[in-house]
Amino acid sequence: MTPRFSVGDFIAVTNQAFENIYPAVEIEGEVASFKVNQGKYVFFDLKDAEGSVNCFMMVYQLRVPIEDGMKVVVSAAPKLTQWGKFSLTVKSVQPSGEGSLKKSFELLKAKLAQEGLFALERKRPLPQLPEKIAVISSMQAAGYADFVKIINDRWGGLDVQVANVTVQGSEAPDQIIRALRYFNTTDDQPEIIVIIRGGGSADDLSAFNDELLVREIAASRVPVITGIGHEVDESLSDLAADVQASTPSNVAQIIVPDKREIIANVRATVSEILPSVEAFVARLKDRVQGALDRNIELAESRVKYTEENYTRLKKMLYELSPDRVLERGYALLRGGDLNVGSIVSIETAGNIIKARIESNERK
Repeated sequence: MTPRFSVGDFIAVTNQAFENIYPAVEIEGEVASFKVNQGKYVFFDLKDAEGSVNCFMMVYQLRVPIEDGMKVVVSAAPKLTQWGKFSLTVKSVQPSGEGSLKKSFELLKAKLAQEGLFALERKRPLPQLPEKIAVISSMQAAGYADFVKIINDRWGGLDVQVANVTVQGSEAPDQIIRALRYFNTTDDQPEIIVIIRGGGSADDLSAFNDELLVREIAASRVPVITGIGHEVDESLSDLAADVQASTPSNVAQIIVPDKREIIANVRATVSEILPSVEAFVARLKDRVQGALDRNIELAESRVKYTEENYTRLKKMLYELSPDRVLERGYALLRGGDLNVGSIVSIETAGNIIKARIESNERK
């Protein structure tokens, strides 16, 4: 028996069938009739030589610029609208093919450059020797292994925190954005954020041209250095970063010095300045020794003068002593008074004489 539906039921059943059979599809085709309505809604057709299908998405979901004629891959869910028109509800769009990738890259590059996101004056210097480093990368990637090996060989002993993320495909930009936000808001904030990925095709590296990711790098509170792809590769994430390295290995070479070079430079500097230091020490030693000799000589002179002065004073005191006076023939007279008849004591150098005063006349 042929089933009978109302229009609304038929649309609902058809969409339910789409959800069960094709909950999500990826379709490759050429963009046509691209337009944005009210700054919120994106409409375009996806076509090839054999057909065309309508596409709809919200403007915030459009993470890369597209225009008519570009080849893209859309991730979408097929849907029958309430007006009976078949459409794709698009979740994401990625340019496909070298020409479309390059065109999208140049469109977004011009837009962000006009906003000043790549301006040199907004770029910050990296810390000379960071102790806390945050790394955003796939830990399974060869580029990450090269980075870890070189940074440990050059310095080592650093506090390295790693956010293990996907570095290609449609999920990569959002994972990297979440890691950036985490490192910018954590209490244990790093001094530098490193974003690295090894080489790959233009399509493999396209995740680093995502507009939201590029804006997140430019807005980072922590200085960001990128090492994405090979030396010839350039992404918009590189242009937004504070420092752009050519490869993951080059990132390690930039952010930490080589301890062997530092040791060699220190030794060379010491060898260069050692003769000057030794000469200065010798001159200082001569000046100190000269000052010491002069002070010793002055001290000896003062001691000698003191000794001579002491001898002179001692001799003077000796000459002035009563015994020395008596030796020179003088006599010492002692008595209560000098009246006639009084008894006095007369001391000479060798005798003590008692005598009576017979006469006392004033001179």
